[in-house]
Parts: sequence; structure tokens; C-alpha cells
Amino acid sequence: MSTILQNFSAGGDPLSLDRIRSILNRLEETIIFSLIERAQFAHNPKIYRRGEFQELKELGFHGSWLEWFLKETETFHAKARRFTSPEEYPFTDPAELPAPILKDNPRHEILYPNPINVNASILSFYSRSIVPRITRQATLTLAAAKRANGITGDDEYEDDGNYGSAALIDLEVLQAISKRVHYGKFVSESKFRADPAAFVPHIRSRNGAALDGLITKPEVELRLLQRLRKKANVFALNFAADGEPIHDADARKIDVDNVVELYEDYIIPLTKEVEVNYLLVRLEGLSQDQIDALAAQKP
Repeated sequence: MSTILQNFSAGGDPLSLDRIRSILNRLEETIIFSLIERAQFAHNPKIYRRGEFQELKELGFHGSWLEWFLKETETFHAKARRFTSPEEYPFTDPAELPAPILKDNPRHEILYPNPINVNASILSFYSRSIVPRITRQATLTLAAAKRANGITGDDEYEDDGNYGSAALIDLEVLQAISKRVHYGKFVSESKFRADPAAFVPHIRSRNGAALDGLITKPEVELRLLQRLRKKANVFALNFAADGEPIHDADARKIDVDNVVELYEDYIIPLTKEVEVNYLLVRLEGLSQDQIDALAAQKP
């Protein structure tokens, strides 16, 4: 399983905007490649509906197949201390996960303590909006194959039975999107530390729109979407035996527009919500003297 890891003990400033941009760029590629892998399987909506699998009910689990897959995987990852890292957040309720079997890894606190975890929203928009779109071609191909074998009606559509493979790739996509979205906290912390006086008045007045204006750069978002489209256009290509790219829209591994719209309509807006909500709790627990000192601090 592909993932993007950051070594916080290797030195360097983890809040450097250049370092953050590097991580986010690599996550773009992880997300695109994972979506391409998911697109080869049909929608398989059964794995997203709770209570569909009798086998899980017999185990006492009444969630969806994907939720069970996430819980089982994250149980192992929790034991290995994954969710003590500041950019990792489980989809499973942390209260249902075991404690790490490894001792804490002492490290300087990077982010301000906060309760923000938007994985429930990520799981919802991914399973309801993204999966049906990126698997459309595989679903149509499946239906045609079933009709050729005399299977028609509801039985011909959407379900290829590859529940384990689909969930495995879903897990990879979800974890990458989660990391990408929650990395907004690093962006907010970096910008807050660079000029706290600009943020403190808006945090104290709970002015989310003003905070969004301080951290959002439309021109950067536009360049991101342009870069993403170029990457997706290249990664979606198939190649002939001689190594030449096949420039045929019907032969592409994934619809590039779907990848761009995932970022434009879901990932970027949700990241900005995380960034603003993080800033809104950034002063909690500080004394008035500490807040006044931040408000007086010059960049």
C-alpha cells in the first residue's frame, strides 16, 4: 500500500511552507494513482451500505463492509502508533481503537492541541459522490459483459463481487485524502507563527471569513488545479507496445475531469474549513498575557 510519510525526527522545520508544499504535491500523485486503481473495479455499492453483510453481523459488527475494513486495518495501525503522528487521523472512533504497543516517541509538539477530525465528511463524500463517478466506465463495461451472458436487469449493474479489492483501494484513497485535508492544520500553524498579530483579532472575534482571507490565495489554488490536471492527463494515459502514448479519450484509465473536480469541489473547500477551524481554537487555553504577547508580536 502506497502512502506518504514525513520523518519528523530527521531535522528541518516541519512547518516550512516549502516542505509542506512538497508533501502536498506528493499526495496529489498518491491520490491520482489510487483513484486510477479504484476505477478498474465496478461501483460495488453494497460495500458502503450498513448491514449488508450477514458475515459481519455474525461477528457483531453492524456497519458497512468498508467501515469494518477500516476498523480492522486501523486497529493494527493504532497498535503501531500511527495515530500519534500529527498528520494521521483514523476513520474509526478513537475510543474503539487499542493503545499503541510501542512507547511514545518523544517529539516537539508541532501543532496546537485540537479536536478537529473531518474523516466522517471525507468518507461520506467519497463513497456517495466520488466512487460512483470514477467507476462509471468499469460499471458500464461490467453491465455489457453480464448482458452478453444473459444476465439482465438489476443483476447486470454495478456489482462485480470484488469487495475486498475495492475496499483495499478505498482505504488507500481515503487515508491519502485525509492526510491531504488535515495537512491544512500545518499550513495554518505555519502562517499563524509567521504573523500571529494578523490572526489574533479575528480569532478572538470568531471571524472565520477574515481568517479564510488570510490563508487563502486564489492564484495558488488555480495553479494547483492546473498542475493536477496536467499530472492526471499524463497518469491516465495508456501506452502502446512501442512505448508511445495512446491519445484516445476512450482508452484513458480515468476521467481527468473527475480528478480535478474532486479537488475543486471537495478537497480544497474541506481543507480550508480545517484551516479556519484550527485557527479558531488556536488561542484556547492561553492566558490573557500570552494572547496579548502574540497580538503584539511583529512578523
